[in-house]
Amino acid sequence: MKKLLAAAAIVALTGTAANAQQIRLGTEGAYAPWNFMNDAGEVDGFEIELGNTICERAGLDCVWVTNEWDSIIPNLMAGNYDAIMAGMSITEERMQSIDFSEDYYPPDPSVFLMAADASFDFDNLSGVRIGVQTSTIQAGYAEENFADGNTILSYETADQAVADLSAGNIDMVMLDPPYLQPIADGSGGALKIDGPAIPIGGGVGIGLRKADDDLETTFNATLDELKADGTLDALISKWFDTGPFYSEM
Repeated sequence: MKKLLAAAAIVALTGTAANAQQIRLGTEGAYAPWNFMNDAGEVDGFEIELGNTICERAGLDCVWVTNEWDSIIPNLMAGNYDAIMAGMSITEERMQSIDFSEDYYPPDPSVFLMAADASFDFDNLSGVRIGVQTSTIQAGYAEENFADGNTILSYETADQAVADLSAGNIDMVMLDPPYLQPIADGSGGALKIDGPAIPIGGGVGIGLRKADDDLETTFNATLDELKADGTLDALISKWFDTGPFYSEM
């Protein structure tokens, strides 16, 4: 019955191949390898390839829309696009205003990037300047757990936070390891990931308006297919060099 309902939702959304419904996918375009702008000025990355694969499998005509991170949920709710694929973790707080598909990347503990010669007592942080990207799960965690005796600085983009770290204006950056690890690896030994790995959030999923149940069902049914046949794990391995997470479950 579940498969029949999913199939019915896909038919309702797409109709014939020649009359496929256009779905607008919102992304940030500034959080590699999840999503970024390539040298040709086009959106690229893991989520772009995954989103295009989902749309092809489901028979949807999809286009990408870039939007700044801090307004990405309000603009979904305002109807400026139909779904979000932007490295967005599934959280109870976000689910008060939007729905999520099932996860397409499992929960991943947040980490800290800092200068290679830095050392901090994370059991008793004091006087530390911590950079986060605004409206992220890391920003919420830092404000709740580190604000007392430290300075939390929020940045519009993750790149801005890392740039301020490199300039010595802050002491550490707290973000996702797939974003920070390549930066540490490519810093020539100037930066390192250190401190505790902190589990926050429930994996990364597609953000949707609460009223769009048919689209959510279509995305979930297609993600189930991509998990079962190994396509999703292959994309994760390509962009993150990790896994498998789903095809062996």
